[in-house]
Amino acid sequence: MGEPRALGRFGEYGGRYAPESLVEACREVDEAFREAWADPGFRGALARLLAVYAGRPTPLTPAHRLSEALGVRLYLKREDLTHTGSHKINNVLGQALLAVRMGQRRLIAETGAGQHGVATATAAALLGLEATVFMGERDIERQALNVFRMRMLGAEVVPVTTGSRTLKDATSEAMRYWVGATGDSHYCIGSVVGPDPYPWMVREFQRVIGEEARGQCAEELRAGVPDYVVACVGGGSNAAGTFAGFADTPARFVGVEAEGGAGAARGRLGVLHGCRSLFLQDGDGQIVEAHSVAAGLDYPGVGPEHAHLRDLGRARYVTVTDEEAIGAAVRLARTEGIVPALESAHALAWVIRAAGDGRLPAGSTVLMTLSGRGDKDASTLKELL
Repeated sequence: MGEPRALGRFGEYGGRYAPESLVEACREVDEAFREAWADPGFRGALARLLAVYAGRPTPLTPAHRLSEALGVRLYLKREDLTHTGSHKINNVLGQALLAVRMGQRRLIAETGAGQHGVATATAAALLGLEATVFMGERDIERQALNVFRMRMLGAEVVPVTTGSRTLKDATSEAMRYWVGATGDSHYCIGSVVGPDPYPWMVREFQRVIGEEARGQCAEELRAGVPDYVVACVGGGSNAAGTFAGFADTPARFVGVEAEGGAGAARGRLGVLHGCRSLFLQDGDGQIVEAHSVAAGLDYPGVGPEHAHLRDLGRARYVTVTDEEAIGAAVRLARTEGIVPALESAHALAWVIRAAGDGRLPAGSTVLMTLSGRGDKDASTLKELL
């Protein structure tokens, strides 16, 4: 999981399918990121913010009671314990520092579950930038707490009323807005999707998850490497960052998608939001709306590197239902005292299912990235339980 080929190609996926008005902006981001990532000063500034502001390193928590019940050794990489409550802050702090380096004054973002929007608003407040966050009207209704947090932090939250009024439409509107604001604004995309260089740039900013976990596993596990590395996948940034830390190991990668948003598991080749990847489509090639109880997984595709990993057989992509995810969230709360985000609960639901039907052999070691905490989903869970 190194640098992609020219124009961000991961095998046949990726690329820079951007409107002509954004091609130059993408090129400038690409050039600025390459320079910054090669600059020890930039890397040092980001590392310090991740440590003293975001709260890294996050712990690796053994799930003792759940492990005993399942017959496997389950370890949780606790991204829910970062400032703002999810892995999103890792990427946003990197992109916000890059925006300052480029002389931009505003961050533009899309958000589904609201965690990326909160992280963007947080970084903007910290660094003295403006923030404009696009969010589907449906997601605004089900993620009211995060909408309040964004506005409390000074961000403008723009409701998106078109299409399914969820993450896909918020992303489309954010990209349209960027067309007219490239002169003073940086589009801070939240996942490993979009035109080059975003898929690999976001993965590099999230690589800290996997690299930390790799070192922690070396200390915690007798073999030093888990048998399985599992993470939820919408666009796929927390999974990409986690997998990157174990790319040269024999660990088996499992990406867990929502049943109603299974781009990697059931998508077909197409182009959306600036990249060529796997997307849910109808017989005419039109994008099919995704659905998930977890707003952050409510996306009809997957990042291009995940599509490539699937083709290579390096990662396996599976799906779980809303009901399984809700059940997993409750089970983790009642066995380990941890309320996970519904996105993360999808990954746990697969671990529970696979341990039960033998696809996870007894005694296996499993590292699962717990990408966010469940505060934001309290109202949804209250209605459904």
